[in-house]
Amino acid sequence: MARSGTSRRLVGDGDVGGRSARTRSLLVDAAIETLKEEGFAGASARAIAARAGCNQALIFYHFGSVANLLLAALDAVSVARRERYAEAVEGATSPAELVDAAAAIFAEDLEAGHATVLVEMIAGAASTPGLGAEVGTRIGAWRGFAEQAIDSAAAGTPLAALFPAGEFAHGVVALYLGLELLSHLEGDRAAALRLFERAKRLALLVERLGPPATSPTALGETR
Repeated sequence: MARSGTSRRLVGDGDVGGRSARTRSLLVDAAIETLKEEGFAGASARAIAARAGCNQALIFYHFGSVANLLLAALDAVSVARRERYAEAVEGATSPAELVDAAAAIFAEDLEAGHATVLVEMIAGAASTPGLGAEVGTRIGAWRGFAEQAIDSAAAGTPLAALFPAGEFAHGVVALYLGLELLSHLEGDRAAALRLFERAKRLALLVERLGPPATSPTALGETR
């Protein structure tokens, strides 16, 4: 019996067009839920097909391999979350507001298990030839997104002068994934959320320092 709420069991794939696309969608959704609940180690063709309510052969017919299906699942989550992240950070005009937006979407990701999909794919990359490069490319896209958000929110603040946005973005992505992993292992998100509170206090302090000095006069120097 399908566990993902599918309305009917697919036993073959004579579908074309819209029905074939629906089959792919069912498999991707099933792969996402399998990664969230059973991890990469449990994301076998059998487990995913059972959750989707279809024949295992359809995985290979549509995606060529389980690894390709899991990458498609990661891509689906990434697209949806990037849209949500863009919406959340769009109105952030300062580092403190950006921290608030990050804290909100982090809490959402923990609740729904979105980040778990990426964490599990990273874990699986260590034992699956070729998967590491594919996952790395996708993480690179997230670093690019973070860099743009940081660059925009930190413009005109001392933060922009102290920390290059690219390096800061790399640290933010690494910290985000680490916090998600620890929160999952410990079953407690409180420590992670407190860290966001500390980050906001630091951001507010940086903002109060005013714009970075750009000339000897601004630095208080005289000839």
